[in-house]
Amino acid sequence: MNNRVSSLAQREQYVVTRWDAFLWWLSTAERELLVQCVVDRNRYKIIGMTVLATWSFATLAWTYFWSTITANIIISVSLGLFMGFIILTIDRALIKGMNKFNKKKVSPLILRSVLAITLGTFMAQPAILFMFDKEIRLQASIDNEVRKRSQQKEIDSLFTPQKQALQAERSGLNNQLTAKYNEVSTARQQFLAEIDGTGGTGKIGIHNIARAKKAEYEKLDSEYSQLGVFVLPRISSLDSNLASIDAKVKTENSMFAELLNNGFLTRIEALNHLVKKNMALQWRYLLIVVILMLIELMPVLAKTLLPSGTYDEKVKLTEDMEREIAEGNQLKEKQLKELYNRLAQQNDISCIEEFFASSKSEREQRLRARLEKWRQGDDETFDGFWERFKTDLLTKQEN
Repeated sequence: MNNRVSSLAQREQYVVTRWDAFLWWLSTAERELLVQCVVDRNRYKIIGMTVLATWSFATLAWTYFWSTITANIIISVSLGLFMGFIILTIDRALIKGMNKFNKKKVSPLILRSVLAITLGTFMAQPAILFMFDKEIRLQASIDNEVRKRSQQKEIDSLFTPQKQALQAERSGLNNQLTAKYNEVSTARQQFLAEIDGTGGTGKIGIHNIARAKKAEYEKLDSEYSQLGVFVLPRISSLDSNLASIDAKVKTENSMFAELLNNGFLTRIEALNHLVKKNMALQWRYLLIVVILMLIELMPVLAKTLLPSGTYDEKVKLTEDMEREIAEGNQLKEKQLKELYNRLAQQNDISCIEEFFASSKSEREQRLRARLEKWRQGDDETFDGFWERFKTDLLTKQEN
């Protein structure tokens, strides 16, 4: 629906469309004043367009940012719209406070610029992540692999002393068992060589030396068997402990691998690694950041760069007029209240005087009657009569 605004002399008519009203609302302009400013109408449309562009960019950037955190598209869009609305509110607050009549122009402009640069820098990151999505995903996978290896080294270093102690003990037991087995094997070969004549005395058959070598072999074999009874269970226990440690290491690595993701911080770190490695990307990255920051700064820049017209004058004059009217109304209200209090006081004085004047004769009659009654009676003291007299006939001071 169009609102037709006409000048008092009917020399000009301007139809305010809904689109114009919406852009003026974005630029924080007062429509009732702006319709009378021919030149400023278009200026504030331009400012409203910059606010709309920044609002749209902020909504898209924040929606993509939330999409890197949650896979629910409804939540991402809802949070993106909410954060975009916050950016819109901040931008409208910034440009609303900027006019040519501000006494302090430098410090507010610096504060607004710092705020806009901060917001622009943060909002630029999701946009850059979207632009270089493929490269960043590849770099993030490489970074995650590096993290896996680093984590594996840390876990290995944590369990290395325990594993080394167990492996050293197992190696010592194996060496002890191997040494005893070698002794048994040597004694057995010497015994067999003695009985078949290929070694020792060279006599075939069982002789005294052969019997002695057999006894030595059987003794060593018995010792080897006894040693195995004690050593083999211990070796089995050590193997079980080593296997348990390996299982713990594998579990820790698996749990760490499950925690790795392609979230926002992971992608930001991957982007930083890409920027450090690629000189060509560094300049393009800085250029994109500057461009995206300028998008956030557009409303402030547009409000600052565009010249001020008659709208600001009308705003100031309207504020001055409203201030004078408010002060005048307040003064009139004060005067009316003072007049009411003064007339009420006068009326109350007259009423009280009339009350005492009218009740004087009645009080005197009641006083004479009380005195006569007191004279005739002889059972009441003067102090008692005085107390009743004060209560019944004398007035009480107002607090």
